[in-house]
Amino acid sequence: MKPDTAQRVDFAALAEPQFLPAVPSANPPTWLGVMGGGQLGRMFAQAAQQMGYQVVVLEPAADCPAGQVAQRLINAGYTDGPALDELVAQCAAVTTEFENVPADSLARLAQQIFVAPNAAGVSVAQDRIAEKTFFVGCAEKSGVLPAPHKVIASQADIDAIGDELLPGILKTVRMGYDGKGQVRVASREDVRAAFESMGGVTCLLEKMLPLAYEISVLTARGVDGQSVVYPIAENVHRDGILFTTTVPGPNVSIECAQKAQAAATAFVAELGYVGVLCIEFFVLTDGSLVVNEMAPRPHNSGHYTMDACITSQFAQQVRAMARLPLGDVRQHSPAVMLNILGDVWFEGETYREPSWDKVVALPGANLHLYGKDDPRPGRKMGHVTFVGHTLDDAQRQFEAACAILGIAP
Repeated sequence: MKPDTAQRVDFAALAEPQFLPAVPSANPPTWLGVMGGGQLGRMFAQAAQQMGYQVVVLEPAADCPAGQVAQRLINAGYTDGPALDELVAQCAAVTTEFENVPADSLARLAQQIFVAPNAAGVSVAQDRIAEKTFFVGCAEKSGVLPAPHKVIASQADIDAIGDELLPGILKTVRMGYDGKGQVRVASREDVRAAFESMGGVTCLLEKMLPLAYEISVLTARGVDGQSVVYPIAENVHRDGILFTTTVPGPNVSIECAQKAQAAATAFVAELGYVGVLCIEFFVLTDGSLVVNEMAPRPHNSGHYTMDACITSQFAQQVRAMARLPLGDVRQHSPAVMLNILGDVWFEGETYREPSWDKVVALPGANLHLYGKDDPRPGRKMGHVTFVGHTLDDAQRQFEAACAILGIAP
């Protein structure tokens, strides 16, 4: 079956004009801007400051993780004209820390200062139809395809679903993340009910495939066209939220890794992309590779790079947006990253502070908390990366931490 997608777009042709390098300076200070105030913005700011930059964050929420560490917080919405003008006036370059920042705002900024990633690349990741269209259009160069899929925008679309697409997963076209906006469906009646429960917004039905495991490929591309790819990460999800990332992936073959890395390189080149991009793939039970989705920013599955690689994904984002040479992506230690959700602050209905002293006492444990003061079940509060001389060493400490925190490993 041919995927139900639109005509291919030349995204690389939409790239913004180039500007002079944003070399770090102490006097006057060189400022970098971040659209978004979450934990990714926080870790980006810390990496930028380590390299000698000052950071300004634009974020509508006054108390946000990135705003706690940045030199300046512009407390405004992402489409606020005067706030965007302030970024232009102060910054040498601007990036985004999550994909749902309006692409139009990035395009407006790019008329006067350097923006990475560009609006065109971000807009693709914001819309599942555009994303699938891009993957299909790039298949000859990347060597991979997405799962068979169909746009669902009306009851007539549901009536026309082919039997080969079921069972599947119905996903909203926009604003879905961490398992939100997704429903498993086994029949047309299930699709109809799910479509109505989502308010009749345009959705994408994706065929469920025989999944062996999921991998993510973290890549970065510089303004000069150079690209680098980090070691392949193997992910485990629980309730739609990333639970662990293990690198090197214990099930990832050399052939699979090479194919995924080649595909990632093709994607960033085709997009004319500058910055860090994470691409998620499914590895099927027959060993074949299927591209799932991409995130135009540093990614949860790349947090291990902060403690296990020469250059972290956040330092890499700084380098790319500042038009500096990209950093070394070699991994110096095997690693297991554990996401910390708000659930660990509760034992039943009882609130309790987790035993961080016992966690950090574990060999190779690196704790990163995001400065959020309202733990809630399912909310990302931090992560711990366990590094070791061997992957078995890291996995043993991961299991010990799960026992301390009351998490089923």
